[in-house]
Amino acid sequence: MEGRTVIDGALRAATDALLAELTPAGHWVGELSSSALSTATALVALSQVGCEDDRKLIDGGLRWLAENQNADGGWGDTVKSKSNISTTALCWAAFGAARADEEFTGVTFRAEAWLRRDVLLRVPDSGVENGDTQERVPPGLVAAIQQRYGKDRTFSVPILMTLALGGRIGWEHVLPLPFELAALPHQLFGALRLPVVSYALPALIAIGQTIHHHRPTRNPLAHFLRDQTRVKTLRVLESIQPENGGFLEATPLTSFVTMSLASMGLAEHPVTQKGAEFLRASVRADGSWAIDTNLATWVTTLAIQALAHRPDALSPEQKQTLRAWLLGQQYRTEHPYTHAAPGGWAWTDLPGGVPDADDTPGALLALLALGTVDGETRAAGTAGVRWLLGLQNSDGGIPTFCRGWGALPFDRSSPDLTAHTLRAWSAWLPQLDEPLKETAARGIARALTFLAKAQRRDGSWLPLWFGNEHAPDDENPLYGTAKVVLALRELRDRGIALPDEMLRAGVRWLVAAQNEDGGWSGVRGGPASVEETALAIEALAGTAEVASVDAVVRWLVARVECGAWREPAPIGFYFAKLWYYERLYPLIWTVAALGRVAKL
Repeated sequence: MEGRTVIDGALRAATDALLAELTPAGHWVGELSSSALSTATALVALSQVGCEDDRKLIDGGLRWLAENQNADGGWGDTVKSKSNISTTALCWAAFGAARADEEFTGVTFRAEAWLRRDVLLRVPDSGVENGDTQERVPPGLVAAIQQRYGKDRTFSVPILMTLALGGRIGWEHVLPLPFELAALPHQLFGALRLPVVSYALPALIAIGQTIHHHRPTRNPLAHFLRDQTRVKTLRVLESIQPENGGFLEATPLTSFVTMSLASMGLAEHPVTQKGAEFLRASVRADGSWAIDTNLATWVTTLAIQALAHRPDALSPEQKQTLRAWLLGQQYRTEHPYTHAAPGGWAWTDLPGGVPDADDTPGALLALLALGTVDGETRAAGTAGVRWLLGLQNSDGGIPTFCRGWGALPFDRSSPDLTAHTLRAWSAWLPQLDEPLKETAARGIARALTFLAKAQRRDGSWLPLWFGNEHAPDDENPLYGTAKVVLALRELRDRGIALPDEMLRAGVRWLVAAQNEDGGWSGVRGGPASVEETALAIEALAGTAEVASVDAVVRWLVARVECGAWREPAPIGFYFAKLWYYERLYPLIWTVAALGRVAKL
């Protein structure tokens, strides 16, 4: 009884804190961490645009980078992240592009020293690769960056291009990108097996043209094709740019496009100007930039689901406001960027969002959690279910943005997206007409087959959109396994047949992954976080393998009581291995975990 009183008290405190984050508009917005990588790319872009009025922004950003350099001389993606080669290289390039090496000599010297040490660990036999004029460049740097990303050029080529624009390496080290392929019908992109992922089409066009401009290809046929398609692909780029200028609301992607065009003498081009305006509008008061503008739709759907364990937490008026807002975020026409069909939801309510297979099931579940399903809600939910069914890959799994590319990591089927979709499909079955219900049932069976094949021998699953810097290969099996176990438990409770051993193995893995101090990390023995601990508790609450609920939640409750629970951890994994943390994640997942426990 005493343990339950403590849990209830922690739940009330967490719920009150989450409700206090509602904006005057009636939904949640949250706040993403400032990013050294985003700040660096924005500074290079504004330096290339060359507007004198931007000098204050550039100087402020350089000071922020200098003040937030890690003790070892490198930079991580967030101020809580370990130094990594991509972010450190881009920050180093930013000082070069802004011609600030002399003013920040100590900063750039420490960055060069960190890069040399890291490159030696990655490429022990590296030789001088950059020529006599680039003596400051750590030998092997280009090879080390290429090694980190393998065949995927989505981020390795932009990094190397930025280093070239910053005067750190020569253009001969920047691999070309086939921007001319963007002139072909988008239906062919999957078959072409492009060396970048689907969301990176703006980078393919802008960076590909920039490389061709600074180092034209020697192949006469390729040279002719690229010259002939420059104008057409620039028109494609202009047609897919959101009205506010921010591609995907992402600072790095928008910066790469902006710096590319500006470096070719196209600083006055509409795409460049709109990109620069987006960067000026999104800088923070301290001089930094975040990785993305916000995750408003995502955190709102997560918060609604978390609060569903306490039906009276939201008033009827609040629920109605949230329902109307969510319905307003659904895409009702084909998306001009990815050509996604109508029916999906993006992570943000801003123009740069793109419908995807994590936010769409999140919205579907949130609409049900808000209560009454009226005709408008049922129509939206039916469209969302159809949208996800249309996205399902041939392997039964769910990719992020579009079906069929699949060649590179961020376009393939993934267990976390598949699990989230399974939860949404199964929850919406009673609301669907018979033909669609049968189609969804077949989709569920195929998705379960995918999860069975994707389960690792130890019983865990790996997610796509979350990681852990302390785990091997930056993976986070805790997040992936917790999400799949939660989905499988819900399917079983709804009477859907599934391989029992698949669920049991996942539960056993979660139980065994708990640290001795009672918390969970992405890897056993790693630093426990509120987010990962809450996710594990939510997935395990009420299972036979958990002998004492009070013992399982003790670590999390203690964090709530001392106030440490609101401190976010950088477990978010953005495009191309970029870390972030979100201020609302620990609040939302704590409410979800303790709410589920309180119902037992």
